[in-house]
Amino acid sequence: MRIIPAIDIIDGKCVRLTQGDFGKKKIYREDPVEVALEFQDADLDCLHLVDLDGARKGHVVNWEVIRDIQEKTALSVDFGGGVKTEAEVEQLLDLGVHQINIGSLAVTDPEIFSTWLKKYGTENFVLSADVKNGNVSINGWLEDTQFRLFDLVSRFEAEGLEFLTCTDISTDGMLEGPNIGLYKKTH
Repeated sequence: MRIIPAIDIIDGKCVRLTQGDFGKKKIYREDPVEVALEFQDADLDCLHLVDLDGARKGHVVNWEVIRDIQEKTALSVDFGGGVKTEAEVEQLLDLGVHQINIGSLAVTDPEIFSTWLKKYGTENFVLSADVKNGNVSINGWLEDTQFRLFDLVSRFEAEGLEFLTCTDISTDGMLEGPNIGLYKKTH
């Protein structure tokens, strides 16, 4: 088992949302870099970093936090939150981000994501499929779609996708544990 801690960022601060609701935000720490260093000091080597501002706005926002974590830690960072352009992909890879999470774009413009998988390599991407009642939600969980989780996964698995993160929005931030039943399903 690998433990991968996560840091969610709004306005450059570490936060937790309750069930993806931006109105139910709790700030845990002011400095995400301090938290990342604490994870590193605890002998963890990976970090899941989420730019919630970016997810909501549709473009990466917290570049300074990403850059600082990359420069000041040795953590292997997988990053998500608003990545919509090839320029953002290239900038993140140039900063040394290990993997880029793609969620909304995989639904709204799957051909672009397919192109990136081929051009930059499947090892550099994670499909981030966040769901409510089996359907994928996008744009910072603010927009529900009719796309079924397993249909989306199958589409990109056929193109060599290796990595997936999936969050059941109904359980996120509730401190009640994951939806194990969802993660045991195969279709």
